[in-house]
Amino acid sequence: MLRKITQKIKYRIRKRYESGRESKSEKKFFKEIVEDNGKKRNISKNINDNYRSIQNEFCGSDDLKFREFLINSETGKRRKAFIVFIDGLVSGKVINESIVGPLISGIPGQTEFNEAESNNAPIDNSMISVGEIREIFTIEDAILGCLDGDTVLFADGMSSALIIGSKGYEKRSITNPEDEVNVRGPKDSFVENLRDNTAMIRRRVKNNNLVFETIRLGEQTKTPVAVAYIDGIAEKTLIREVKRRLKGIDIDGILDSGYIAQLIDDAPFSIFETVGYTERPDVASAKLLEGRIVIIVDGSPFALTLPYLFIEAFQTPSDYYSKPAYSFFIRAFRIFAFIITIMAPAIYVAITTFHQEFLPSKLLITIAKAREGIPFSAFAEALVMLLIFEILKEAGLRLPKSIGQTISIVGALVMGDAAVSAGIASAPLVITIAFAAVAGFVVSFLNDQVFILRIFFLVLAGLFGGYGIVFGFILLTINMVSLKSFGRFYMTPMMPLIWEDLKDGAVRAPLWVMRTRPVGFATENPIRENNPIPPESEE
Repeated sequence: MLRKITQKIKYRIRKRYESGRESKSEKKFFKEIVEDNGKKRNISKNINDNYRSIQNEFCGSDDLKFREFLINSETGKRRKAFIVFIDGLVSGKVINESIVGPLISGIPGQTEFNEAESNNAPIDNSMISVGEIREIFTIEDAILGCLDGDTVLFADGMSSALIIGSKGYEKRSITNPEDEVNVRGPKDSFVENLRDNTAMIRRRVKNNNLVFETIRLGEQTKTPVAVAYIDGIAEKTLIREVKRRLKGIDIDGILDSGYIAQLIDDAPFSIFETVGYTERPDVASAKLLEGRIVIIVDGSPFALTLPYLFIEAFQTPSDYYSKPAYSFFIRAFRIFAFIITIMAPAIYVAITTFHQEFLPSKLLITIAKAREGIPFSAFAEALVMLLIFEILKEAGLRLPKSIGQTISIVGALVMGDAAVSAGIASAPLVITIAFAAVAGFVVSFLNDQVFILRIFFLVLAGLFGGYGIVFGFILLTINMVSLKSFGRFYMTPMMPLIWEDLKDGAVRAPLWVMRTRPVGFATENPIRENNPIPPESEE
């Protein structure tokens, strides 16, 4: 009933607008819902005009399909109509059985088409048996409907059209996560389909306050992008800022969420990312419950999470699915592994070149014997070995899986042993580089940053020794402390120091201790847990 009233209002405003008798408020309303401030073209009542407009917009593309037919009524009156869709994006079964078949058979109880009541009310209310039907008034909306995989129905004499849900394109099934692998926890991961991804989050967060707002980005691709947040938990200022940055994007195409991450980044010239990403719906759900915002891009299996803090690179979902005794220490080990992987080659070069007095005599003699006959300096030797390791790692990633791991392992073993045997590299350096490489895999989220920082500290160590390493660490700290992610300091909760958030920082406290959400993320609803431990007895 409400829909019919709305349709009548729209129809009357349209008639008043066309006759020039509309009020200012009616004129503004009409432009917003129909003309989009004059930028869109209205659907014509002449079906042939609409046919030619759609055909011209797609430049005669072969995958654009038209199906013309007559809509019948019980009195025998017929009306010309056609549907348009893109082959490969729609379900043929839905079109044949739920759209074309019923319309050709006739509209039950309909003696004539009453335009004054509603444009397409007899059709969408009585005949089409699909879950999603939407009335549109512009050619541009019809084009977007086709591109989304829906079917658009035009009828002669109607100044509107219907977008009918008929998506049926092939898509990848839900599989186990490949990058964020965990021993314990859910095993599903995001896919390239937007609605599948939003559904996976909705299944976990069964809350009517969970909001998905979809906008389109990309002048050419018109990519649907969903902004997800929980109303009442996420800060209003954060929501407005995210929408403002997204609406400010002006680019030809968005092919992956990585495009958006670079275009809304707070620090585009820093090596550190201030926009997080995840392929796991349980991680995205946990971020939403903390008051963060998740951005899901159609065609990308990685969702963006923001704000993003540096400490999140050392957090994994399994930390929260197990008891805290092990998670307490393993997170600290991840931070230690990050320091080792970026510092180990630089420390080796600094000590062997400038600060031999730090080594015990026996160890110094052992290293000296191993380096005897090496034609390169420790710095050049370490730099070459790091570059060779990166080449092997990249080759292992790009090659087919069946031989990629074999090439990486065999290549590293053979080349390392051959380099030592030929006197090109020393055994202590090969051990150092190998240890640094293994430690780097512990913090997979920082792989890009690890490579750059290794080279950065290695160069400083080769030029200035230990003083260069200290100077580089100071520069790195200044840079990281100055970064922000959507108004939040990147190094929170360590710098600035927030005692309340340290319970989920470098170490992981028990869940019953983490009573509040991260400070500054959900000021209106900060409490997330309030259970006594141990549970109180009923006696």
